[in-house]
Amino acid sequence: MTHTFPPFRRKLVAAVLVLVSPGLALAQAPAPQPAAPQTQQAASGQAGNLQPATREAQSLSSLAPLVDSVKSAVVNVDVQAKAEVPEGMEDNPLFDRFFGGNGGRGGRGRSEREQVRQGAGSGFIIDPKGLVLTNNHVIEDAVTITIRLDDGRSFTGEVVGRDPLTDVAVVKVKEKVDQLPAVKLGDSDAVRVGDWVLAIGNPFGLASSVSVGILSARAREIGASVYDDFLQTDAAINPGNSGGPLFNMKGEVVGINTAIVGGGTGIGFSVPSNLIKALLPQLEKSGSVTRGWLGVGIQPLTRDLAQALKLPVNEGAILTQINPGSPAAKAGLKADDVVIAVDGQKVRSDSELTRTVALKKPNSVTTLSLYRDGKKQDVKVTMGTRPDLEGFTKKKPEASDEQDSSRRVGVSLQDLDARTASQAGFTERAGALVTDIVPGSPADRAQLAPGMLVVEANRKPITSAKELASVIRGAPAGSTLLLRVAGPGGGRLLRALKMP
Repeated sequence: MTHTFPPFRRKLVAAVLVLVSPGLALAQAPAPQPAAPQTQQAASGQAGNLQPATREAQSLSSLAPLVDSVKSAVVNVDVQAKAEVPEGMEDNPLFDRFFGGNGGRGGRGRSEREQVRQGAGSGFIIDPKGLVLTNNHVIEDAVTITIRLDDGRSFTGEVVGRDPLTDVAVVKVKEKVDQLPAVKLGDSDAVRVGDWVLAIGNPFGLASSVSVGILSARAREIGASVYDDFLQTDAAINPGNSGGPLFNMKGEVVGINTAIVGGGTGIGFSVPSNLIKALLPQLEKSGSVTRGWLGVGIQPLTRDLAQALKLPVNEGAILTQINPGSPAAKAGLKADDVVIAVDGQKVRSDSELTRTVALKKPNSVTTLSLYRDGKKQDVKVTMGTRPDLEGFTKKKPEASDEQDSSRRVGVSLQDLDARTASQAGFTERAGALVTDIVPGSPADRAQLAPGMLVVEANRKPITSAKELASVIRGAPAGSTLLLRVAGPGGGRLLRALKMP
């Protein structure tokens, strides 16, 4: 699955590869092999005189007990997702190479510009009842989601909530389950640069792969979105690791592995667990994230600007514009105000102000500490609601029963008309004609095929495509539809269609 950056986010697109499914990567970072901690000699040059930090590192004789305690909660996330064929690429074999499927050629009963791509990412269970965290780009536009556990079990997944701006998504197991292995979110702020971290995931389809490294840096901005705040690690992560956990040595998740640098070695990025914890209640409750908003333009405060503005501080965010009618304007904020703290939390840069404000609840009252004309003061602001600047939450047109059936089980249908019945040699004159099947879909696994005519569902007659689509739409997850299909010439067969 390729993660697409809108034009305004393309600062590092040439360098950064958001992790994708095996075989779909446009660039691949070779997986580094973590070296064992080496003995350091003291300044005297005498061997064996270890520095304290090195002694602590060498005490890690094996990570096997840690891996054994958390690996069962790490899952593979297999997805079939919709992909739009770029204009003019409908018959280009290169599109098939990267997205699979039929390339739009001969695709009957569905738009020639729509494809279904298959991908595999990673995730981890945070609730024994089947709540899974992964990346948004892993499940975006998913038609079907399959959650596969390390013990061989597999379940159907459905999206609970997602946040494209931080690339976080919550998926739940549709089937009724209990006592699944689960891990907990730790404190990402407590992890120090240089601390050991462990990554587990599904790189290149190699399930339950384990790699180890250190936390290399914090608060990295890579141009993915305005809310970048990534942890950087040199633990080997590759395409397919997307959505997998980054553990501390206590077995707590401190990040979701999300991106790597194309052509780099040992440079990976993870969404911090504390940011995930802040978003999780909204994602579980409403399926999306609502953010606080000031309505200002900002830039970072540099040393030179601080000197020119005669300020006693060198870190903060300068307000360059106040939008008319915005919460900032109503609070009396002015251009050239320099914000240094929000509710007592220090602000070191313009991006940190953006992230801090975003986590505030709309309509909450927030205190900004700032400098105006060289004098420090506090200003109270009633937060607004951030508008959907990227268009992520635009309502999609309501799908028909036929479209829903195509998305759910991967089958396209049409009514059987008299001309088609005569030309194909059907003895029946009514039913739902299968016109297209998505490879790997539930319909494909049920051995349905284009040209088959469905005449019964659960022993009840089917007289039209809409009638069968309605049955499919209303079937409970996990149930099985018994279909009777007819072929040209009058032969009949049974097919069992399992509902995802």
